[in-house]
Formats: sequence, structure tokens, C-alpha cells
Amino acid sequence: MRPFALLAALLALLAACGGGGERMPNRAGTSDVQGALALYPAFGDADPHEWQGRGPRAHAVHGIDVSRYQGPIDWRRVRNSGVNFAYIKATEGAEDLDPMFREHWNGARRAGLPHGAYHFYYFCRSAEEQARWFIRNVPKEPGMLPPVLDMEWNPYSPTCLLRPDGAVVRSEARKFLDILERHYGQRPILYTGVEFWRDTGIGRLGGTRFWLRSVAGHPSEVYPGAPWHFWQYTGTGLVPGVPGQVDINVFRGSAADWDAWAG
Repeated sequence: MRPFALLAALLALLAACGGGGERMPNRAGTSDVQGALALYPAFGDADPHEWQGRGPRAHAVHGIDVSRYQGPIDWRRVRNSGVNFAYIKATEGAEDLDPMFREHWNGARRAGLPHGAYHFYYFCRSAEEQARWFIRNVPKEPGMLPPVLDMEWNPYSPTCLLRPDGAVVRSEARKFLDILERHYGQRPILYTGVEFWRDTGIGRLGGTRFWLRSVAGHPSEVYPGAPWHFWQYTGTGLVPGVPGQVDINVFRGSAADWDAWAG
């Protein structure tokens, strides 16, 4: 067969087999056809940061967090692209349920992608009310990742611009985390950003695992000495299967650490 004909035949075979996209290596270095754990995946970014020194590529396990703003997601494609976990927005305050939560939750579960839910805190309702609302809407399922409490200032809220002092914030956070831990049997993670961390002293909340946002520097530089389990390194990521831009995160430990922690 002549070279051009041979090339055309090979391309047709790849297309028929669904081989148009890159397959990520798994721990054994073989093709990750079923979406098993993919180490050090590389994703696109609409507004990439030029990392100096230790950037996200130094971390083995990557995942995304999503909400209504991502719209419908092809979860199987997401998993096969190298995403190893997903956190899905469930609730906000004591009345709001993300309209895409159930679709995203069920889609991630069907794709076999480890997933958990997060709650966006509203400072004009009590921790107890918000915890009950989250529990009402987020199922308790075997294998789910620990829930997440997202605490950050929201200067765009049309109904609540309250900024309690640090002692009040830490007290309310502890109440919320304790209630969810009793219900789900797992200590929740607390997500926050640099300004909130600085203003409230939330890092002093003992016994808490943190998920830190830092899109222009490693957490070791931006949050010196802070303990963390997850790092959100971009809000403009591009991941196959997700329309538009998405937050991308890394898990702090190795693949073995992830297996032990998520398992």
C-alpha cells in the first residue's frame, strides 16, 4: 500500500476506535481506557500562569470543581481526560440548591469518578440552618468524598454583605463542620482564599483540612506554613468534556496517598 493510502487507512481506524484524543497513562504506564487514576495530567488554560519553581505539574492527582455555570458535562470524557476527582456545588445559604447539582452528581457517579459536594456559606443565616439544608439535599452514599464548606467573602451578594469578625467566623465554621461530620461520618474540608484567610484567621481552626485557592503562586509561598489537602490553581482551566472554563485543583499527596485517603 502506498504511504498516503496507508496513512489514510490508519487515521480511519483510529477514528472508528475513538482514538482521536490523547489517552492518559495510568500507574502502570499503560493506556487508561477505562479512566483509571491518571498521574500528572496536563490540561489547557484560557489564562495560564507562568509557574516559577514548584507548580501544579509537580502534583500527581488533579481534579475539578463545578457548578451550574459549567452547564451539562460529559463526565465519561472528563474522567478519561485525566481528571481524578470532582467536587460539585450543592447548596448555598439555607434555601438555594444549585439547579445542576443532581445532574452533575449522577453523571459523575455513572462515570465512576470519585466525587463530593460543597456548600457556599451565607453569613446572614446560621450554621445550623445551612448544615440542615445541605444534609437535606446531598445524599449520603458509600464512597463519596468528604463534603466541603466554601467560606469566602462575597462582595457581589445582593442580599448579604455581612463580614463577621474572625472569632464569629471560626465558631460558625466549627458548628457547620461538626454537624456534617456527625451525619456523613467524615470530617469536611474547608475551602477558602487568601483574603478570607488573612481577615478571619480561619487557619487557626484546629483539626481542619484546608483547600486553598492560589492562582499565581504555590500554597507554600502564598500561605506560608499552612496545612492543606487541596490546592485550586486556576479558575480558567480547559478540560475535555466541560463546556467553557473550569476550576482545576490538585491533591497534595502522592497517588498512594490519594488511594488511602479517598478509598
